[in-house]
Amino acid sequence: MFMILLLFVLKHVDTTLLGLSREEAQKKPYIASMGIYVIKKDVLLNLLRCQFPMANDFGCEIIPAAAKECIVKAYIFNDYWEDIGTIRSFLEANLALTDDLPRFSFYDDTRPICTSRRNLPPSMINDSKVMDSIISHGCVLDNCSIEHSVIGLRSHIGSNVSLKDTVMFGADFYEADVERSRLLAEGRVPIGIGENTTIRKCIIDKNARIGRNVMIINSEGVQEADRSSEGFYIRDSIPVIPKNSTIGNGMVI
Repeated sequence: MFMILLLFVLKHVDTTLLGLSREEAQKKPYIASMGIYVIKKDVLLNLLRCQFPMANDFGCEIIPAAAKECIVKAYIFNDYWEDIGTIRSFLEANLALTDDLPRFSFYDDTRPICTSRRNLPPSMINDSKVMDSIISHGCVLDNCSIEHSVIGLRSHIGSNVSLKDTVMFGADFYEADVERSRLLAEGRVPIGIGENTTIRKCIIDKNARIGRNVMIINSEGVQEADRSSEGFYIRDSIPVIPKNSTIGNGMVI
């Protein structure tokens, strides 16, 4: 067997043909390709090498044509699934995990979520206010405010930082205190978020360095921007700080 992950496709159909009752079909008139295809290896190689060597897309080209000759079946999936094909949908799907009763739960004994073991220490939260958020292992939160956000492992968030509606991936490694002090003394930026910084509706990738007195709020409502030379992008009006980027002290986005 061979599994392929592809893009999302949505179509309005009569879903009673898929086994739903008339009432269910009225509530669920769309079918979507989750982009998960299971194909026998020899069949897949024949499709790609012989029948459709110039095809570029499974959902639009290969599968519809293959259905005329091969056995193609669809499986109705009625559990949790979200399209995260845009920056905004990615942000919203992650933040939805912080709801009191999220549609998907990490804490279901019947469907455990297993991740790689990192043996990190518990997070240290000093005089901080955390509301409706998920905080990963190994973080240091120092007198800050975190609201409706997801904070990744080894995140370091300085004093008087206000974070809301934000997904922060964290870091792959720690910077020693002596190294952080040296960077600050040189006017440079350590990994994490510096003091007196405010961030709203933002995605912060791993190992990002965000300085002191920074404002990331997109107050002008910019929809799209490529500012990689300054350490950020804006997509769907969401500021994105790429992996290993640096946002200097006092910068306003």
